[in-house]
Amino acid sequence: MSTLVLDRVSKRFGGVIAADNVSMQVPSGRITGLIGPNGAGKTTIVNLITGMMELTAGAIKLDDRDLSTTSPHEVSRAGLARTFQNIRLFKEAPVIDNVMGGFHRHEKCSLVSSLFALPSARAETRQIREKAGALLEKFGMTRYASYPAGSLAYGHQRRVEMMRALASGPSVLLLDEPVAGMNDVEAGELGGIFRELANGGMAVLLIEHNMRFVTKLCEHVYVLDGGRLIAEGPPKQVTSDPAVIAAYLGA
Repeated sequence: MSTLVLDRVSKRFGGVIAADNVSMQVPSGRITGLIGPNGAGKTTIVNLITGMMELTAGAIKLDDRDLSTTSPHEVSRAGLARTFQNIRLFKEAPVIDNVMGGFHRHEKCSLVSSLFALPSARAETRQIREKAGALLEKFGMTRYASYPAGSLAYGHQRRVEMMRALASGPSVLLLDEPVAGMNDVEAGELGGIFRELANGGMAVLLIEHNMRFVTKLCEHVYVLDGGRLIAEGPPKQVTSDPAVIAAYLGA
């Protein structure tokens, strides 16, 4: 059980403020929402959490571990995984190979064992393939296992990216606009999976433009505008906040 904490996090690019004094908590067992209009700073926050950007000020912690100056690789090893706004897959590789790649941090066999296809390496590969197959089944993607990832429809590519993130066995999952471009049925199916993950004890941070999707899934929502938090609380309270309405629709 883990809780991700952002404590007065800030990021500046020269005179441009991308994030200003942002404090948030993403506890285990819950889907926490992060919303805001275009350019609000949502993806900047995710990049800061995952070590892809350096903090200007503040701190990021996972339980008692300080991740404020940690590299993306070490952040992953600490138990955080993310998806991206722009899908990043090995498009020529089969779907199952893309998913299997997510298990790399759990591999125990040496490089030599893998190069010479020793029995231990073959057994580990077989186990990883079975685990990847279980994820494909969970996401309703089994029939696409041998398809090149880049040949799939956009929504299915999104699913592949999510499966690869889950393959790393994270305690915290950061979803950057996971249902962008999907219809309500596709979004609803994924929402059910996200809820199941949270019910299993995972901490989920959902960054989305789809307000209806967020209000259905999230117990607590943070709202960014211009890099600053302008509201937080239960979805109904947040979506009726005048400052939030003004940020989305204009004053």
